[in-house]
Amino acid sequence: MADLKVNIAGIESPNPFWLASAPPANTGDQVMRAFDAGWGGAVWKTLGEPIVNTWSRYGALDLNGQKMMGLNNIELITDRPLEVNFREIAEVKKRYPKHAVIVSLMVEAKREAWHEIVKRAIDAGADGLELNFGCPHGMSERGMGSAVGQVPDYTCQITEWAKEASTIPVLVKLTPNITDVRFAARAAKRGGADGVSLINTINSITSVDLDTFAPRPTVSGYSSHGGYCGPAVKPIALNMVSEIARDPETAGIPISGIGGISNWRDAVEFFLLGATTVQVCTAVMHYGFRIVEDMIDGLNNYLDEKGLANVHELCGKSVGHIRDWKNLDLNYVVRANIDQNKCIGCGLCYTACNDGAHQAIGAKPADNGRTEVWVIEEACVGCNLCSLVCPVEQCISMQQIPVDAEPCSWEQYSSGKGKLAPRPQDNH
Repeated sequence: MADLKVNIAGIESPNPFWLASAPPANTGDQVMRAFDAGWGGAVWKTLGEPIVNTWSRYGALDLNGQKMMGLNNIELITDRPLEVNFREIAEVKKRYPKHAVIVSLMVEAKREAWHEIVKRAIDAGADGLELNFGCPHGMSERGMGSAVGQVPDYTCQITEWAKEASTIPVLVKLTPNITDVRFAARAAKRGGADGVSLINTINSITSVDLDTFAPRPTVSGYSSHGGYCGPAVKPIALNMVSEIARDPETAGIPISGIGGISNWRDAVEFFLLGATTVQVCTAVMHYGFRIVEDMIDGLNNYLDEKGLANVHELCGKSVGHIRDWKNLDLNYVVRANIDQNKCIGCGLCYTACNDGAHQAIGAKPADNGRTEVWVIEEACVGCNLCSLVCPVEQCISMQQIPVDAEPCSWEQYSSGKGKLAPRPQDNH
């Protein structure tokens, strides 16, 4: 079997699956039970000056019967005394010396405040620190969290303060509530960060009660914007991780990936795009700690199938497959093909293409009461929509069509150095 042990920025872990800094990592008891279940590490729920939370805290977006496709929260950092947290951290490290315990921190923007809490976390036995520059609600209104992460100069400065006092690796947790996450990552690197973790939650209001008119979660008839996470945010997280992994200024910086990870396949996607570890929150809140068992088995089997000895051999393998749009081949042609033996005659591909795309599928009533559909080849632009909406696996496939033209990017075409193959719009 493959070796699942990883080392990220000097933090060693028996496997790459960590609890994210969130309710599942709020107490020593939870973290120890998670380690017993198989988790390799945990990022402790953010420590700082303890706050007072609301009672009503979570709201969710369900989609087509799937509960908690997206989870919204207005919960803040720890509301437990620092002395209790540090005592429990020390106890966890004593009992589980080979597991990774990373302590998430957030205090006011004062050098002495950062120095003090960094030293206390180290004294408690932390293997690493995670600076929370991502929380989008509540704490940001007090000049912390995303209020720091959205300003590169602040990110750099506070990272420097933490590094001045730290003798262990420092990760910076980045906010997605920013125009370009690369600027924050570059600032963290300038400040001396040993790695970055992302994404934190996304500003959101998930739903509104149509009778009371109050958004959810409701606190005495009112609500507030909160942090959005869960499977719905995974595509955003994957993009931001890949942007940092392929940015020349941050390429090579260790990354801990976060955002909508529910199973081993999700985790592998993050590894392929540059992450070394992944952090999980919503899936644990939904299904409990034991989901890590399938994650470990699935990753082991996948690495064996690919002939890879460890997770590090997997990391970043997809980064080279990402290009800016201007460098994609405009002469790569695909066209939809419908397997009539598998078609159930629902007509959904026709409706989707005719109303929402390029009118490249024909349709007529069939003798069996269903709808007969076919591809209008001269109109098909290979957009993939029909294959995406088709309810039958492999009924509609996208097939590459040879063209009498050399590969040509927009950059080549616009500079006169390349020619385009004939296109469907040329027929109209």
